Amino acid sequence: MHHNMRIAVFLFIGLTTAGVQTCAGDLFESAAGKQAFLKALDERGKSYDPNECMIRRPFSSPGYHTTLKGGYVHPTRDSFNYAVALLDSGRPHDLDRACAILQRVINLQDQDPDSRTYGIWSWFMEEPLDNMSPPDWNWADFCGTQLLQVVIDHIGRLPPDLQVQVRNAVIHACHSIKRRDVKPGYTNIALMGTYVTLVAGERMGVPEVLEYGRMRLRRFMEYAREKGAFSEYNSPTYSVVAVAEVTRMLMHVTTPADRELVEELNRLAWEHIARRFHVPTRQWAGPHSRAYRTFLGDSEYAFIQRATGNRVKLVGEDKLYDSSDAHRVRAVCPEDLHSYFTTLAAPRLEVEAFVRGGAGPHDIVGTTYLHPDFCLGTVNIGDLWNQRRPVLAYWNTPGGRLAMRIRCLHDDYDYSSASTFTVQDKADVLGAITFATDRGDTHISLDRIKEATIRVKDLRIRLEFEGDIKDLRLPDRFELGKPARIESTKVAVDFTVAHAIFGDEPLRTETGRSDNKAWLDVVLYSGPERPINFATIDEAAIAFTLALTPTSTPVALPSPAKTSTEQSMLTTTWKTLSLTTPAKPTRTSQQQEDSHGKLASTAPWKVSD
Repeated sequence: MHHNMRIAVFLFIGLTTAGVQTCAGDLFESAAGKQAFLKALDERGKSYDPNECMIRRPFSSPGYHTTLKGGYVHPTRDSFNYAVALLDSGRPHDLDRACAILQRVINLQDQDPDSRTYGIWSWFMEEPLDNMSPPDWNWADFCGTQLLQVVIDHIGRLPPDLQVQVRNAVIHACHSIKRRDVKPGYTNIALMGTYVTLVAGERMGVPEVLEYGRMRLRRFMEYAREKGAFSEYNSPTYSVVAVAEVTRMLMHVTTPADRELVEELNRLAWEHIARRFHVPTRQWAGPHSRAYRTFLGDSEYAFIQRATGNRVKLVGEDKLYDSSDAHRVRAVCPEDLHSYFTTLAAPRLEVEAFVRGGAGPHDIVGTTYLHPDFCLGTVNIGDLWNQRRPVLAYWNTPGGRLAMRIRCLHDDYDYSSASTFTVQDKADVLGAITFATDRGDTHISLDRIKEATIRVKDLRIRLEFEGDIKDLRLPDRFELGKPARIESTKVAVDFTVAHAIFGDEPLRTETGRSDNKAWLDVVLYSGPERPINFATIDEAAIAFTLALTPTSTPVALPSPAKTSTEQSMLTTTWKTLSLTTPAKPTRTSQQQEDSHGKLASTAPWKVSD
């Protein structure tokens, strides 16, 4: 296998550049778009470090993969992105800088086929692959995508020796992608790896890579048809990435049979985005499988606006191309979906099986209630990793927007082994939070807890409000088992912790606020650091009810929920909703198998046939 890899790279050195674009003249749809791009490019150039021929910026990370803690770093992926943008500018003086970056960062790739990290890069020049915890194999996909843009549009402008290095780096990345063979459930990387291998194999004449890319495309399409959606469902972060990669395939894949599948994927992706766009708040309604921030920004607005041919107005013209790569991803939203981004004439309920059979006997089901005054979304089975938003609401305020979500904080950081289960009926949610014994602490898998034990100074459940909180009124008292009313200009929230037990710990409540956040907390433990072994806890579960109501509608006190615990199973009923979950911490799969919800006489966790 390794011998074949070396042959594939060696043979590729002799390929010609026939048929490859070598200028960037047609990358921009308008002169105004190019001027906005050049402005963004020059701004980005302020971060360029000529000594290292890379972008330099303050350190930041999601809290995993890297062991670095601070200072300044030179990121590989950002540097490749900047190099492609320099080439896209078409300005002669940018060519030398782009070549210097490509030469420098390609040399940071592990090109040894016998190496465990073959074909990938580290995140930062300052942290070699061996120092990462663990290395991120996604960097073959991310960096390979950028280098492929060079091959497609600019290879003929590079010095001959650098042309060889760029091509070979792409092939090394392709072999890394093939060796790892990410399955379709990892949506963004599954699509990105498909793009890299399919287009590189087709454009660069490497049959082994091309056939693998085609297999990946068909496998992903079969998976999406079977499951009904992308596994990384309704993600503002990764749905945009998914659409971007599908768009790249539409731009660069030439085989008709392959393009037909890609067009079907494009339709599927935009249907999911459009159905959960909340026009009054201009927010992407929940639930979110993965999100790096709670509110949409100009980049997402501009992405949608460009994809609708500027028919959906979300940002000003000055923001529309305020990016160094917007011109490269010419996404197209089907025209019949445009109205989802412009009109919400009446309340609408969206219920969808995000992943059919995705949680044991249950589907992963998203429920989103889009009301002119607010939107509220939940997923029936989820977790509280910091990228998740399993319970999420938005509404407008006099000064902006407000978001509400549920969190579990372990020493002030989101605890990934807290599980969520919900049943939703329009603006009413019945939910439970339990604890898994086999997932991670800060990440769902990268730092798995050992022997079901963590060390804790503080552990709490939080109902959090974020954004413009100036007119948000918290209750004078927040007590377990009693309704708490949170009021805002347009929306009233009734929140009740109907049941809360965490072993033998004495629980208490707290409320608080800062400049842009407010919260109601159920404190499960706070004190000297000590170990907590979930396997020895007989019951650790929180059941809650949540109701949103427009303040223009008279609001009565919410009806109380009823709870009962029998044979380590907690059952809560409220209004037309019923929810049963394990009360004792256990494995994720066991939690999912044993839990179930009801909405009146229906089984809302099974949408598929």
